[in-house]
Amino acid sequence: MTSNDTSKPTVHPYTREMAMIHQVFRRESRLLAELVEEVRPGDTGRARVLSEHWRLYSIGLHAHHTGEDEMLWPVLLPHLDLDAEQVLAMEAQHRALDDGIREVRRLMDRWQARALAEDRDELTDALRRHHRQLCAHLDEEEREVMPLVALHVNEKQWHAVGERGLAETPRNRLMIALGAILEDSSPEERQEFMARLPVPARVLWRFLGQ
Repeated sequence: MTSNDTSKPTVHPYTREMAMIHQVFRRESRLLAELVEEVRPGDTGRARVLSEHWRLYSIGLHAHHTGEDEMLWPVLLPHLDLDAEQVLAMEAQHRALDDGIREVRRLMDRWQARALAEDRDELTDALRRHHRQLCAHLDEEEREVMPLVALHVNEKQWHAVGERGLAETPRNRLMIALGAILEDSSPEERQEFMARLPVPARVLWRFLGQ
């Protein structure tokens, strides 16, 4: 059977989670470029703050893509025929994004040291390139690959990917990560997402996290 046989499609209840997580990376990559551009020359304190935010953002994005490469695509590929090319394209795009992330990290380190205007401007350009490249990748993944995930990945396999991401998130950043996911979500998405969390996590979010 190829993925083109949709006579009995399975509407996977968790694929919308991917779009919610992607929205975090779309938003934060856009904001990083905007916030760096606004930093006054010589303001090394502000540069350090944004450099740390970039570090956490890039770690999260790398963990997200590694989780897909190591745990989601291997589950999906055996079910595919011609559509396997779409998944292989995702892996190639992840590698290309890693190159851009390394470039930004290099420029971020240079800018952080003295917060020179010329370094800031070069960094801003690199951040905008990263944002455009990332958004194109995420758009394609949601359009071309997530329908295949909905057809072929079961609930247990999907949860394993989420557990991998949870394990790689520092404990003191869990509530921040949850808030980032919920920030731009609709009331329906928020309700659905929170309903799938363990009860202790929902209680912690209600009384402390938010």
